[in-house]
Formats: sequence, structure tokens, C-alpha cells
Amino acid sequence: MTGLVYKSTGSSYTVRTDDHQVFECRIKGKFRMKGIKSTNPIAVGDVVDFELDHTTDEVIGQIYNIHDRKNYIVRKSVNLSKQTHIIASNIDVVFLLITINNPPTTTSFIDRFLVTAEAYGIEAVLIFNKIDTFDETMLDEQLYLQYIYSEIGYKCLRISSTEKKGIEELKAMMTGKVSMFSGHSGVGKSTLVNALEPQLNLKTKHISEQSKQGQHTTTFAEMYDLSFGAKIIDTPGIKGFGIVDMEPGEVSDYFPEFFRLKDQCKFNNCLHKEEPHCAVKKALEEDKIAWSRYNSYLKILEGDDEHYRQDVYNDDRIASDQTRKSE
Repeated sequence: MTGLVYKSTGSSYTVRTDDHQVFECRIKGKFRMKGIKSTNPIAVGDVVDFELDHTTDEVIGQIYNIHDRKNYIVRKSVNLSKQTHIIASNIDVVFLLITINNPPTTTSFIDRFLVTAEAYGIEAVLIFNKIDTFDETMLDEQLYLQYIYSEIGYKCLRISSTEKKGIEELKAMMTGKVSMFSGHSGVGKSTLVNALEPQLNLKTKHISEQSKQGQHTTTFAEMYDLSFGAKIIDTPGIKGFGIVDMEPGEVSDYFPEFFRLKDQCKFNNCLHKEEPHCAVKKALEEDKIAWSRYNSYLKILEGDDEHYRQDVYNDDRIASDQTRKSE
């Protein structure tokens, strides 16, 4: 039998067949993807082959094959730095939910996520969420960020789940596609899914006032069928996003505004650091490239993985002086 993985707990998988049958499955024996040292060899969005095991009281599917993936979103495992964690696979568009101060989302986190999406050929859209909670300063920060990423070429949406602002526009972008919501805990992923499809009634929690960080409500990645002809993968909140398997020379290729200038650099292998006649550095000095983007680029080159830092929410804040340099 063949089916689509709708939920992964790490040890068991909910698989749905084309004729809408649902089976709980496990991996048959030792199962590892070639070339991928992953903490989860099977992810939500995978197409798998399985056979039913009738030797127990309950019917359990045994997964013995995974079909080739067209793409996936992957990051370094938080606890096992030499392994990766595949968040989801076979995605048409990924929506990164960003909040300004409730909880804060850093530009470093945004850029790491976008670099990974670029590397695996997945369209990424930025959702600036909870716009109904903005004061004047937060609104300025949000609009400035939107300007930066819109200029690069990324689609941006402004959303309020509670006031239903931007919901219809989001539905139009999701229709007929497999989408994924990602972001820090507390940015409103589950609340937004509920706004799109109220009958799902996913659990939500409030932000901790003391830490300004979200509380985990989504424990495992799970796919849902929506009534307007879309599939959404809701994922657990992530604190940091470690970049996986990128050589220094290729990192700038996944910054679109850097890549467009690459052929203007004097050296073909320019890393845009100390090299003379670098088009990227020239554009930076002329405020044609955001300093926050360049700083994110340098951190990725240095291997400074954000999720191992204790001060992740204090470092590279959205309203930092460097982000504001061009103003």
C-alpha cells in the first residue's frame, strides 16, 4: 500500500492512502535515508510504501520504502549537532510567521530560514503576524522589515488572526498547494490555522509575560486538509535554525540580492569579506543591501549556529542599530 504521511511523532506515523484510509505505521527494521544523517528518517509530507501487520491485536502498518522527495526543510538537530532534523517534505510553499515583540523574531533567524528554503528550492513567504497588537514603534519596525524583504523579492503578508485581516489573501496563496507554517513558539501558527479552518480547533497558549517567549502547543508536525482545497503542515515552534551542509562558497548564492551581484565581483570565488573590488561590499556601503542581511551572512559563514546561543533573543534584534544603519 502507498500513502502520505500526515503526522510524525518520531516513533509512529499516521499515513493516509489515496482512498482516504488512515493507518498508524512504524518503520520496518532499520531504516535510514541514503546520505542523510537524520533524527527522523521519515517526515510529514513523505510518500511511503507500507504493508499491514496482522500478527497483533491492532492493525499496524510497517513502512518499508520512502519515495523520492522533491524537497524538504531541514535544520541541525538541537541536541545532536552532527545530525539533522527534517521538519517536513514535498512542500509547495513555506510561510514563516514573524512577530515583532510577542515573541521577538530576530533577523538572523529569518535569514537562516530563508537561506534553507532557497537551497532546497522552496518558495518562502513572510507572514508578519499579530499586527493588531502593534504600537507605533512596532509598526515602524515591521514596515521596515517588510521593505527590506520585499525589495529582495520575497512576498510578504500582514496578518491578524483575531481580526481576520489578510486571511482571504493567505487562502488564495495556499489553494491547491501543500503549505507549511513555521516560526518560533508563540508566533501564532496554530491560531492562524484555526482562523483558516475554525472547526480544527487546534490548541493554543498565551505568551509568557516574563520571558516574552511562546509555549509549545504543537508537539509534532502534522498535516491537515483544509476545506478550500489546500493542505497545511503545522509544525512545532523552533528557537533556532542551524544551517546544514553548506560550503562557504555557496552560502551567498542563497541570498538573492548577493547572487544578483556575484558576476560583478573581481574574483569568481569572492566571499564578500576582505576581497578587493567586491560588488556586494560596495552595495552594502551604498545602503543597497541591508546590514542585517550581511550580518546574518557573516554569522552563517562563521558557523555561529543560532540555536546554541543562550542570548538568541537578545542578539541581532530587529530594531538593532545595524539594522537601522541605512536610516
